[in-house]
Amino acid sequence: MDVTVVGSGDAFGAGGRFQTCIAVGTQTLVDCGATSLTALRQQAFDPNEIRTVVITHLHGDHFGGLPFLILDGQFRRRTQDLTVVGPPGTSERLTTAMETLYPGSSQVQRRFQVQVVEHDDRRPHEVDDIRITPFEVRHASGAPAYAVQLQTSGGSLAYSGDTEWTDALFDAADDVDLFLCEGYSPTPIRWHLDLEALTRHRDSFTCRKLILTHLSQSALAADLSTWQVAYDGLRVPL
Repeated sequence: MDVTVVGSGDAFGAGGRFQTCIAVGTQTLVDCGATSLTALRQQAFDPNEIRTVVITHLHGDHFGGLPFLILDGQFRRRTQDLTVVGPPGTSERLTTAMETLYPGSSQVQRRFQVQVVEHDDRRPHEVDDIRITPFEVRHASGAPAYAVQLQTSGGSLAYSGDTEWTDALFDAADDVDLFLCEGYSPTPIRWHLDLEALTRHRDSFTCRKLILTHLSQSALAADLSTWQVAYDGLRVPL
């Protein structure tokens, strides 16, 4: 199974990159930023094939593409149900977002159902053949924020989401095949991971591969020669 970094950017399009969207195979997304529908199509994914979306936190660059994914399915006669797994408050926030963008859209009867399951810290949830475990981290988004670990029959993945340094990242990334980790800033900044903290803790991670993503413009301009850095369209086999 391949992991594709469909969108590797921050909220503000640093480096001309799409907002956060990670495809696990062709049927699962981790985060779905506001630009994700465009990014998926650019990279030849069919949005109607997506069965599960795992959300780390409720900021627009990680969550804001969901209304467009749902409405695209509605207008293209999608029939496969969609499961969204996200923080407490996801269901209410999704309804609010849909009504803000397209009034009346949350009440439409569609050919498919949108099922929302909300995270419970460190309690695994299974969707199809994926075991999803959330780990609460430190990021202000109006609801708890999480790193997530996905275990599949084809391999394992962790994603940090957005967070200040927290030792919970060690647990989220423990023994996984791939850890996609925010590298937002070269120096410490509130609510986000910085390269100084990651350098201090780098050797303590037990993941088999660590790749940075969600870099700001200043991080992209820093010396990244000792790091592997994601880009839009990067494919990594598990």
